[in-house]
Amino acid sequence: MTATTHRPLPPPPALSKRRRWTVLAVCCLSMFLVGLDTTIVNVGLPAIGDGLGIGTRGLEWTVDAYVLVLAALLISAGALADRFGRRRIFQTGLVVFGLASLACAVAPSAGVLVAARAVQGVGASMLSPVALAIVVNAMPDPRERAQAIGVWASVFGLSMAAGPVLGGALVAGFGWRSLFWINAPIIVAALALSAVFVPESRARQARRLDLPGQLLLTVVIGAAVGALIEGPHVGWTSPVVLGGWLLAAVAAAGFARVESRRDEPLIDLGLFRRPAFGTAFLGAVAVFVALNVTLLLNTLYLQHARGWTPLATGLATLPMAVGATVFAPLAGRLVGRIGARPPLILAGVFITAGGLCLAGLGQHTGVPLLLLAYLLIGTGFGFSNAPITNTAVSGLPPARAGVAGAITSTARQLGAALGIAVAGGLVAGVAPAGLAQASRPGWWLVAACGAFLFLVAYAARPRTASAATP
Repeated sequence: MTATTHRPLPPPPALSKRRRWTVLAVCCLSMFLVGLDTTIVNVGLPAIGDGLGIGTRGLEWTVDAYVLVLAALLISAGALADRFGRRRIFQTGLVVFGLASLACAVAPSAGVLVAARAVQGVGASMLSPVALAIVVNAMPDPRERAQAIGVWASVFGLSMAAGPVLGGALVAGFGWRSLFWINAPIIVAALALSAVFVPESRARQARRLDLPGQLLLTVVIGAAVGALIEGPHVGWTSPVVLGGWLLAAVAAAGFARVESRRDEPLIDLGLFRRPAFGTAFLGAVAVFVALNVTLLLNTLYLQHARGWTPLATGLATLPMAVGATVFAPLAGRLVGRIGARPPLILAGVFITAGGLCLAGLGQHTGVPLLLLAYLLIGTGFGFSNAPITNTAVSGLPPARAGVAGAITSTARQLGAALGIAVAGGLVAGVAPAGLAQASRPGWWLVAACGAFLFLVAYAARPRTASAATP
């Protein structure tokens, strides 16, 4: 059955090189916002806990409410953009994100803050896949597109890694509510620039919205991550947690059944039969598990166990931000010239080494070793995003760029949610003096995530990326 579609827009005139890279800059501005709000809250969690009187469980939900909703809605947001217009959905997302940020900034209680963070996730879901789709459609040349994706990944990586640094400075100077006020000028600038420079575009034939698939996917992600968060607090064998796992399993089976029978599924499960695509998706999950485990454990260890200030804690992650910023563009160039394997192997080496550096973390571990570990993990993060993103985008037809970007972004945010849940579970209820030892399994997990990238590199053909096509 053919989906009902809006009349396609006439093909836009070819954009000049200057206009194409201006479009990229506008999209990068929005991606900076999405990535920033994924991690900027981490360093402010102790201050939020003190201000609103909430413990580890509530703090985990403060972070995961955002990434859970973001991960669950990304695919449908990409499909909406392909149907109704990418610029229109992009600007709608900016408005929703901005209003939710204001609600977070004035939240009087933990419940209001978590709810507002969830609405932020709704807005962010309209930005992440759509921004990548706009970039892909603005860059018809495969090699230029690979370079653009490298820049895009660099900005996204910078925002994720720089979030704790900026967050520490804001909390120290203006309090935790400033973590959300900072979004306002970025949103205003992105709205104005997108209206002037970003052309409207949509898919030639948009898909039907898959509401059953969307609902089941939301249940799978929410139930699984919810069980991980609640397990340490109510018991892993409690009816609530066991029920959560059962619900996630049933919803996953239902999702697979529904998607296999739809002409236009939310996610084409057949793509995961291709080793390169499936392992790239899992690789994105692994990278963001590693990043978010690192950020949360770093925040709790340095502030609670070592007594560092939010600013000092944020500055400790500066090497991570530097590594991500410096090496992400290099990864994009490598993908364009020699394929995805070399940067993926480098990413695996650096992330694994960074995790192993802290596998024996103690109460008085030296600061140079901490900084070295963060630099290694940030460098691996920088090398990983461009090859994984380019491989995933190249795995779908160009006309489905919105959905392609959404699948990649879903993997990232799913990894972020899982990383927060796992890290929080490791240290839940642990006294400050025991945080170092309790966090050691988390650093082994970071190393394992890095090692998994070797499998992703093995599965990637030498020149799978569209960027590698002349």
